[in-house]
Amino acid sequence: MSSDSTPVVDPTYLDASLPVDERIANLLGQMTLEEKAGLFFHTVAVPGQDGAVVEDDPVFGMTSVTELIAAGLNHFNLLGSAPDARAMAAWHNTVQRAAAETRLGIPVTISTDPRHAFSDNPAAAMMAGPFSQWPEPLGLAAIGDPDTVERFADIARQEYTAVGIRVALHPQIDLATEPRWSRQNHCFGEDADLTSRLGAAYVRGFQGGALGTESVSAMAKHFPGGGPQKDGEDPHFAHGREQVYPGDNFDYHLKPFEAAFEAGVSQIMPYYGMPVGTEYEEVGFSFNKSVVTRLLRDRYGFDGIVCTDWGLITDREVFGQPFPARAWGVEHLNERERMLRLLDAGVDQFGGEQNVGMLVELVRSGTVDEQRLDISARRILREKFVLGLFDHPYVDEGRAERAVGSAEFRAAGAAAQRAAFTVLTNRQDAQGTPVLPLARGSRIHVRGIDPELAATYGTVVDDPASADVAIVRIAAPFEPRTDILESMFHSGSLDFPAEQLDELRTLARTVPTVLDIYLERPAVLTPLVDEAAAIVVDFGADDKAALDVLFGIAEPRGALPMDLPRSMDAVLASRSDVPFDTADPLFRFGHGLRLR
Repeated sequence: MSSDSTPVVDPTYLDASLPVDERIANLLGQMTLEEKAGLFFHTVAVPGQDGAVVEDDPVFGMTSVTELIAAGLNHFNLLGSAPDARAMAAWHNTVQRAAAETRLGIPVTISTDPRHAFSDNPAAAMMAGPFSQWPEPLGLAAIGDPDTVERFADIARQEYTAVGIRVALHPQIDLATEPRWSRQNHCFGEDADLTSRLGAAYVRGFQGGALGTESVSAMAKHFPGGGPQKDGEDPHFAHGREQVYPGDNFDYHLKPFEAAFEAGVSQIMPYYGMPVGTEYEEVGFSFNKSVVTRLLRDRYGFDGIVCTDWGLITDREVFGQPFPARAWGVEHLNERERMLRLLDAGVDQFGGEQNVGMLVELVRSGTVDEQRLDISARRILREKFVLGLFDHPYVDEGRAERAVGSAEFRAAGAAAQRAAFTVLTNRQDAQGTPVLPLARGSRIHVRGIDPELAATYGTVVDDPASADVAIVRIAAPFEPRTDILESMFHSGSLDFPAEQLDELRTLARTVPTVLDIYLERPAVLTPLVDEAAAIVVDFGADDKAALDVLFGIAEPRGALPMDLPRSMDAVLASRSDVPFDTADPLFRFGHGLRLR
């Protein structure tokens, strides 16, 4: 004992030459109950704009990261971004230095939601910022090539590790069988076989053949499949809490996870939703012992980390508005009872939570055996050791600046943006010539696109009647929601508003019009097919990528990763858990014309 009664630390666990199991045993044997409990919490951290540590986060009501480290937490989900890679790496190193000052010096593990595409939703994915920018996963699915997905994931791995991010809160391998669901943009579509191939490639790209010191641990989500949402509403919100299976097709949604297990995925995140009308208990999947223990652990033999989705225990305010815990099916339980229920279900970490004292009290009161904490602590510590965090906790800030967003990586992302473009229609003009590709130097009227950039491809004119062609970039429709956070989840009808359709029809009847639609959900395009001279869709692309495709400089290679419904009536009549279930779709899975 030291003079202040603090136990003397045996540093054996710091010896990198020892087997991982021996290092775990040595460290775990020295940990206090509070230190073990801290491992269970995987919450949010926000870097300052200069890379400094933010003392608190008033938007999401989170405590400062240094205070949380002092309280025993050492897993943080990076929300937002510093202005550049060097600042992100500096922030990471500052956080690791704070962790090194704790009694045992357990290093921090930094995780992130996807941040390589165009989405900007703090509850789901972030804009690329300093990282290379790629199409959304739905666009990778349009390309349909496992090698491209693995290359993307390998590049993302290199960029993540350069700034200290070691856990990817993805891939999202849900099946988008409900056409209205707001989160399908981050999936690989509705086909289980395609998603399985691409999901496995994604895991290999991030982790390699086996998890190691150069890996980023992949957390596949949302087990056992988050696609079949009732009415397409998302279970971030109470009105979207139910997952329904009218086609009795629960097992179909497990197939991509089976492929991820085969690829060695290290972590799993269950979804918020609660299954309705199945053999499983009607409570949220993380609270569901029949899913987490009997299905995931026992049937599939998964012994990696299971982390809940964010905010299942504590009611909060987000953007100054009430945001209750997503404790679906167990809303009547208090916070202590919810935590106990999650432990009993078999999870290892509580996403978005930070009340270490509550877990400590559950053990001290005899409600939870400390050996239950040891089971999860071993899994969590194992990953920290295998990733090399104890041996090399810091990153090279200069290397981060060189690696993140390098010319090579940006070029690969830009090429993928172009390749993912999918040509749905391409009518012929009076001379029998297809409208696409457009001729350089044409008189063009543009909407939703940078006119200065467009002027490098043709002569931009304000009056559509004087143009040879109009180019319009729009996004798939959705029904706006008033809640600030929910407004970031694009849900509801897939029909374009009547006013927008009238505007597009008027333009198309004035000048041949090419539509480029950002297809984050399968929009109903029936009213536009006979009006537009050509329709292409993208899954996240900048204006230059779009113009390169439309003018024949780059080749679109996309094929639809889902059906496009003919009408909302067909969508309403379809079964949420069954793929390709809308009657007589306007365009089928796999459709995509070529321009060469």
